[in-house]
Amino acid sequence: MNLSGVTFLKLGGSLITDKSQPLTANPEIIRQIAREISEFRHQHPEMPLLIGHGSGSFGHAVASQYQTQKGGAGDTYWNGFAAVWRAARELNQILIEICHQVGLPVISFPPSAGVISRDREFVSWDLQPMELALSHNLIPVVQGDVIFDSTIGGTIFSTEKIFQYLCGQLHPDHILLAGLEEGVYSDPQEPEQIYPKITPSNFEDIRFAISGSQTADVTGGMLTKVEMMLTLVEKDPELKVQIFSGLKPGSIKKALAGETLGTIIGI
Repeated sequence: MNLSGVTFLKLGGSLITDKSQPLTANPEIIRQIAREISEFRHQHPEMPLLIGHGSGSFGHAVASQYQTQKGGAGDTYWNGFAAVWRAARELNQILIEICHQVGLPVISFPPSAGVISRDREFVSWDLQPMELALSHNLIPVVQGDVIFDSTIGGTIFSTEKIFQYLCGQLHPDHILLAGLEEGVYSDPQEPEQIYPKITPSNFEDIRFAISGSQTADVTGGMLTKVEMMLTLVEKDPELKVQIFSGLKPGSIKKALAGETLGTIIGI
């Protein structure tokens, strides 16, 4: 299916949940973001949009307890697998309901229901329903989720890993990663200092300075996100990736409109 001009927007778990408190959403922030997306959509109804979100204090807290991402077998492992799924679904449902309340035509595509992996790598995912949703001006929503794996039993894919796969199929123009951080910090002790642009050529010089997550994050912190996004821009030099804060009112709408915020990852 020929889809052009798709934008991927990720709402980080640190943004939409309180990662220091298990199973605690930030409904006010989610509502603020949903309203901004709705306002933008009314002004630009032609732009295809796909939303992804992290699990924050929902999935990560439970996954850390059961070590679901490492694979396993037996009742204890699979009961933990189901518990992580329930936690991720609970947050997804909160976000979906708030989006519907502000008039966004969102529809959830949980990876756990369609993705099969082998040794933590994608094997298959039928994306035709998602492509049809986009073609009918609906907004697919994906999330970091548990995955059935034919080699190790099960694992967890982050939203960024989901985006990696979808990029090869849907070819987005932009990937917007909205979290709490203003961008990628050059010094975590001075949050006003961010790298304006990270490229494959300067990454090795700054890799040491990019810190990981300060709270439970079983799928990796900021360094992992940057590395994943760099692999995507190397494959598609036209792709523009931004890492920015979605906390300040108006920032999500500005980023959707093409304004440069935070750190750019590109060629």
